[in-house]
Amino acid sequence: MIIGVAGPYSADTEAQRQANLDRMTAAAVQLLKKGHTPVIGVHAALAIADQAGPDIDRYRAIMDISLAVIGSCEALLLLAESPGANRERDLVAGKGLPVYTHIDEIAPA
Repeated sequence: MIIGVAGPYSADTEAQRQANLDRMTAAAVQLLKKGHTPVIGVHAALAIADQAGPDIDRYRAIMDISLAVIGSCEALLLLAESPGANRERDLVAGKGLPVYTHIDEIAPA
C-alpha cells in the first residue's frame, strides 16, 4: 500500500521541527521495511516552500502540497494529532480509507 505518514511539524524551534520530521521519517522507514510505500506530505512540501521565497503564504503552500500528496495514499499512519495532521487524517478517513495510529496495526505487505 501507499501509506502517508502524518504528525505534527510546526513547532517553536527549528530543532523541534527537525525532531518532528525525524519522527515521521523513522515511521516511514518502518513502513518501507514492512514492504509498503511510505510518503510524507510535508517532506514534499518543504522542498518547494523553501525555494518559493517570501512572496507566498508558507503555511498554506505546505498544507496544499501536503494534502495533495496525502490525498493519493491508500491509508494513513497518524503519529500524533496537530491541526495539519488532523486535516490529513480527515482527508483519508473521508474517503473511507484506513487511518492507523500505531505501526503495529499495519500488516506487512
